[in-house]
Amino acid sequence: QTFANQEIGFMRNTITDCVEVVDLGLSVMWATCNVGAESPEDYGDYFAWGEVEPKITYSWDTYKYCKEGEKKKLIKYCSKSSYGNNGFTDTKTILDVEDDAATVNWGNSWRMPTDDEFTELREKCTWLWATLNGVNGYRVVGPNGNSIFLPTAGYIGTNSISSAGEY
Repeated sequence: QTFANQEIGFMRNTITDCVEVVDLGLSVMWATCNVGAESPEDYGDYFAWGEVEPKITYSWDTYKYCKEGEKKKLIKYCSKSSYGNNGFTDTKTILDVEDDAATVNWGNSWRMPTDDEFTELREKCTWLWATLNGVNGYRVVGPNGNSIFLPTAGYIGTNSISSAGEY
């Protein structure tokens, strides 16, 4: 839930004051907090892939890119024909601007990181289990010594948060 920024500037008038750009010494800059968060340790909002607003229930029935709420009937962001509507695939793994929660909520200089950028974060940074203001998470230290805190916000399964404080 942390978001990449390729530019140093960002739009404070559209996002919470907690968001700052951190240079970890990687290929992109990273945000100090999650979309919807009020502080680095705040979990922020939860989003389904390709959706830009949080919701109460996360299921096939409520997923924007699932035809008529049927499981394995994806109509966008599908790389496996067995999950696509009538075998559909588009192999899209990078969000379109209008489907990017970071861009829509924080402005055009922000976007969700790509799989390659997440891999770089995992492999080139040191991950230290930490607690910030009573919230469990990881202090992620970049090659240049700068760091961000990623709270272990868990995930939403249907309509409740699971594993918060664990991962």
